[in-house]
Formats: sequence, structure tokens, C-alpha cells
Amino acid sequence: MQRIQKEIILKDLKKKLVFIVGPRQVGKTWLSKEIMKEYKNPLYLSYDSLKDRKTIKSEIWPSNTDLIVFDEIHKMPKWKTYLKGIFDTKKDDLYILITGSASMNAHRNAGDSMAGRFRLHHLMPISIKELKLDNLLREGSVNKLTDIGGFPEPYFSKSKDESLLWLNSYADTLLREDIFDFKYIDNFKAIKDVFELIRTKVGSPISYSSIAENVGISSATVKSYISILESLYIIFLIKPYTKKVHRSILKEPKVYFYNTGFVQGDEGVKFENMIAVSLLKHAHAQTDETGKVTILATLRNKQKNEVDFVLVENEEVKEMVEVKLSESKLSEGLKYFNSKYGWKGYQVVRDLRYALEPIPNMQIVKAEEYLKTLYI
Repeated sequence: MQRIQKEIILKDLKKKLVFIVGPRQVGKTWLSKEIMKEYKNPLYLSYDSLKDRKTIKSEIWPSNTDLIVFDEIHKMPKWKTYLKGIFDTKKDDLYILITGSASMNAHRNAGDSMAGRFRLHHLMPISIKELKLDNLLREGSVNKLTDIGGFPEPYFSKSKDESLLWLNSYADTLLREDIFDFKYIDNFKAIKDVFELIRTKVGSPISYSSIAENVGISSATVKSYISILESLYIIFLIKPYTKKVHRSILKEPKVYFYNTGFVQGDEGVKFENMIAVSLLKHAHAQTDETGKVTILATLRNKQKNEVDFVLVENEEVKEMVEVKLSESKLSEGLKYFNSKYGWKGYQVVRDLRYALEPIPNMQIVKAEEYLKTLYI
């Protein structure tokens, strides 16, 4: 299938160095090779290849090269300085695309040396919007994304057994290969235990002390390990929105997985995770492509009024989202925050038969229909 971001990345390449970041095996290499087809003399160089590594270090490539794709370049010492030098001295008709494993986390680590020189694009799991635009949306697509997640290979596998085999292999690769890039990990079993525990805590605020007690390590070490899992695009954290919420609670963030297939829980928890991934994808895309800085947060105050998610654009609440499997009665949390602050709200329901309680600026909507309205 085609990925929506291809056209805007091609446009951005004409002006800037472009990073594509995201989880391992989400399709970054595939997308970069699709982009290569749009050029006459593209060159793909992976830092994992000894042959390519020599070419990278020598900076010697055919003079007619019009696109260079650097893969895994973050593993090169002083890679930011290297890319800055390449970009600042390149010919006007040479364009540069960088992809790699999630640990490069380009938008956080690029630093001042790359300021003004690059555009960032997050490649996320497949969404309902992408399936619709590529004529691949089917009855049951929401359930499939909820069950096995939106990574291309397992999603398009011929059987659920194939999807599960991929998931097991994927988890092993993440834990045994990618984490070893972090040289200060001295207890592989402990970080694996933290990973397994988090699989059962999806949608709940993280209790670092509780995890530490269960695993037998310090809370500080738990925070460090969770930070690593986050930087590898294995998990993401959603923090409470507190700017304009009276008596809001500064609680620990809630945790979700990029790959919904990792979630251990009931249908409701898995469905919530799938919606969280979809909303995060929407937030990243709006930020990357329109300049509207969009974040995904959660809502809760000391009176225990809460809403699962809130989309915040340029520091202003855009809309609230409450997730339900089958509830057709509007949630009390949505009603409370709507009446107090006037924020628009959606109750996103997987199995919606009929909606009740029509309220201005509030809507109960079937999941598939709501997900079609997201940016990407």
C-alpha cells in the first residue's frame, strides 16, 4: 500500500534534509525505496553494511547521484556533524533522506547543529484513514487493528498465526538487538521484566515504585528503562493536560504501545490503545506537515472527572476523546469538561448501534467514522 506522507516528503526534499523516524519495521525503509523510484540516480547507503560504511566515510559517490538515502546513520560517531557537512557542501541537485531505527530520535537529538536544515516526518502504524484512501478499508478493519496492530507485515499477513509469529520475532529483536545499543544496560532480564509488566498496565498511570518493587530494582532504574523503551518507539507516554484545568491532577503519565499487538488485556484496553496510536499519529502529522504543534494528553481533576484523551493544538484544547466499546450514553467526564470549559468532545465507540443525549458541541460516533476524520 502507499503511505500518505510520500508526496509531502518528496516536496520537502527539494528544500531540506528530511528525517523519517518511527518504530522498527513500520515501513521506513520501504517508503524510502518508493521515494527513490522518483529519482534518476538514487543511492541507498546503510551504516550497517561494511561496504556502504566505507562509502559513507569516504564521501565518494557517483557525481550524477541525485538522492542519497542514509539508513542507520545515527550509529556513526558524530553523525550530526557529518550530515551537517554533507548538507552544507552538497550540489544543488543532490537531495538527502535519513531513516533509521527509533533510537536516533532525530527531532530530540538533532540539536543546534542541524537547526533550520531538516524536516521531520514520523512514520506510524497503518491507520483507518490510510486504508480508506488506498481502498483497503474493509468491514472488520477496526477490529483487526485492535487485535494485531497496524504494522504492515502482520496486518497484511494471510493468517493470524503468521501475525503472531511476526509479533514474537519482533519483540525478541527489539529486546535483544536494539536495546543493546544502549551500552549502560547492565541487567537485560530486568528491562525485559519491565517490558512484560508494562504490557499489563496499558491505559493506566505508571507507578514506578510498584514496577520497581515487582522487578527488584530502584524506581530510578525503572524510569531509565521506560525512557529507553520510549526512545526506541516501543511505548509512548501520555501526560495529563493541566494548563487550564482547575484542580487538575499532576499524575504520572499513562502508557501505551505503538504496536497494539503487544497489549495484554481485555478488548476495551486493546481498543483504547489502538485509538491512542491513531490520535498520536494525527498529532505527529499535523505538527510535521502543517506547523500546528499538536500534542496528545489526558484529562483528570481532583473530583475524579476524567476523559481518556485530549488533542491540544498550539496549547489550546481542540477536542476531547472518550473511548468506549459499546456505551451509547455520553460519559460524565465529557459532559463535565464541556460544561465547564466549552471544549468539543467525541465519544468514540467501537460497537455503536444508536446514540442518545444529543448535546451541542458533543457527539457519540462510531470508531470507524471518527478515525476517517483524522489528519492521517
